Amino acid sequence: MIKSFPAAVRPLRRRTLLTAALASGLGLAAAAPAVAHRRFTGGYALPAPTGPECLGTVALHLRDTTRIDPWVPSHPVREIMVQVWYPARSTRGHLPAPWLSPGAVPHFSEVFGLPADRVRTTATHGRVGAPVARKAGGHPVLLYSPGLGGDRGTSTVLAEDLAAHGFIVVTVDHTHDASEVEFPDGRVEVAALPPELDDEVIARVADVRAADIRFVLDQLAALDAGRNPDAGRRPLPDGLRGAFDLDRVGMFGHSLGGSTAAAVMHADRRLKAGVNLDGTLVGAHAVAGSDRPFLLLSSDHGPGAEDPTWNTFWASQRGWKRELRLSGAVHGSFNDGVVLYPQAAAELGLTPEQLAEMVGTLEPQRSVAVQRAYLRAFFDQHLRRRDGHLMRAPHPRYPEIEFVR
Repeated sequence: MIKSFPAAVRPLRRRTLLTAALASGLGLAAAAPAVAHRRFTGGYALPAPTGPECLGTVALHLRDTTRIDPWVPSHPVREIMVQVWYPARSTRGHLPAPWLSPGAVPHFSEVFGLPADRVRTTATHGRVGAPVARKAGGHPVLLYSPGLGGDRGTSTVLAEDLAAHGFIVVTVDHTHDASEVEFPDGRVEVAALPPELDDEVIARVADVRAADIRFVLDQLAALDAGRNPDAGRRPLPDGLRGAFDLDRVGMFGHSLGGSTAAAVMHADRRLKAGVNLDGTLVGAHAVAGSDRPFLLLSSDHGPGAEDPTWNTFWASQRGWKRELRLSGAVHGSFNDGVVLYPQAAAELGLTPEQLAEMVGTLEPQRSVAVQRAYLRAFFDQHLRRRDGHLMRAPHPRYPEIEFVR
């Protein structure tokens, strides 16, 4: 079976939340035709970031001693991995980070159908441990939460571009919700959610994710103050102390990650701006809105198929708000699968129709370019007070973006 990256809770299309999640977002997939797979060598290519900054990155192992693991109670503390992407002062002598940590590759490949040898050799543009570029007052900060089952690296193409334009981006693995997470000791923790993903379980997942994000925000304050919250006290990149502008923190997420952004925005004033990429909003906090800016960006689900949770949010949202739609996009367009699966289509035996169901009809590189442009424009406007002309009205350079409201 070939699976697109799990996004779990898709926007509702005149269906119940649970039906939508189970039918189209929790790992159901189109089967590849039974054809002989072609042999390919080398990793997949990620589109280069468009910003002027060199990229550094570091993984951190964080332990929340105030919580037992909610999905594996035998674990006495909640452990998560995060990846910090940042503008680098220099990358000389620092190796590129892999797209996925090596120990996680076998399980990922089994679940999502991409050949292990190619995933293992796929590199990012970030250099491990490179020194952080200095900036008076620090860099604005963005957090990213993936869809249900998604790993922290599944929107690397968006995270890298934002970091190359001067943001620090922190991507989060929600352990035992994520398909797989490798820890520094080589241990790989895989998804451990209950088999019956009913509304009650999804609501619990949403609460756990929100607690994870608030914990990560606490750890960013420790990093900025010069402390090392990594569980193994592994060396941190030079210049990380004082690099975070914690008065300018935003968040974006895909699918359930977008719902997580909305929920934390409502509950935690440390977040100043948020974006939901094509996610149904789960729980009272997610639909309650806030007095700070929030962007809704949806796939091309067609007229008359609005998500009722988005309407509830819209009525509650007191701060700046905008809803956009990306023409030719599907739910899977908003993560790295949009560029990986087209490269793998021949070796997986995917038909053009199957590929379009997974990544949409909009050309993949163009889809990425449009998403990057609008994410950056939103956060530039609301965290940097730069001209937000793309947020005001349709733009001839981006005819694929429809202003819904």
